[in-house]
Amino acid sequence: MTIETVSTNRAHGGTQGVYRHASAETGTGMTFSVFVPDRVAKAGGAAKLPVLWYLSGLTCTHANVTEKGEYRAACAEAGVIFVAPDTSPRGDDVPDAEDEYDFGKGAGFYLDATQEPWAKNYRMRSYLERELPEVIAAQFPMADMGRQSIMGHSMGGHGALTIGLRNPEKFRSISAFSPIVAPSEVPWGEKAFGRYLGDDRASWREYDAVALIEDGARHDHLLIDQGTGDQFLVEQLRTHRLAEACQSAGIDATIRLQAGYDHSYYFIATFMAEHVRWHAERLG
Repeated sequence: MTIETVSTNRAHGGTQGVYRHASAETGTGMTFSVFVPDRVAKAGGAAKLPVLWYLSGLTCTHANVTEKGEYRAACAEAGVIFVAPDTSPRGDDVPDAEDEYDFGKGAGFYLDATQEPWAKNYRMRSYLERELPEVIAAQFPMADMGRQSIMGHSMGGHGALTIGLRNPEKFRSISAFSPIVAPSEVPWGEKAFGRYLGDDRASWREYDAVALIEDGARHDHLLIDQGTGDQFLVEQLRTHRLAEACQSAGIDATIRLQAGYDHSYYFIATFMAEHVRWHAERLG
């Protein structure tokens, strides 16, 4: 297993790297970024550090949060490795919907597609739940894969919630900015799920946070921040549906409406350090 180093930069007492590798799951090259704080020397060797995953939203790549997320100072202070993968497979041979920002490249929705022509490459669930963690474990020996948490924004918030809820034994905490909480009920999700997964809506439920909770999924540590000035709140995000599902299931989630904030990285950057610290407390 080899990876290509695209770039490295010193920042906040750590190393911000961008890397590329050949993915067996997607059948493409995949790019991801990793911030590693300088290791703290301990008796017998260097300390292993916990891992915080960040999943990005529609139209994004690893670069959006890497360049605008303002997480490095908080991660360096807390001693947390920050991993940011891409949102979908890339390449000239990967099927796409070029005129549709909410489908195809940049819009993988963190699922394993079952319908043609998407099924061969659009396997972001398996890539993130299995393949990329194996790459991180092999290439970054300072990463403690026994201590992981996950977060994301918008479509990536949907990804963080669903991956975290399906794997509560792996992820100690889950947080999200402006997540799509019930994609089966909103235009973005209905479009993507119908084309990636087919018409059987029962097969959509494992990729829908509200449906997963209704079907018995549980997690003890959930944090959501949603801006009240978000232009997608009413039609696409519907944060209240997650609040209702958590209340019905007896999940003590922290769901906060932040007055006046929109859907942008100005919002994310404002609360990013707080999210990093919240995860760090639960990662130990």
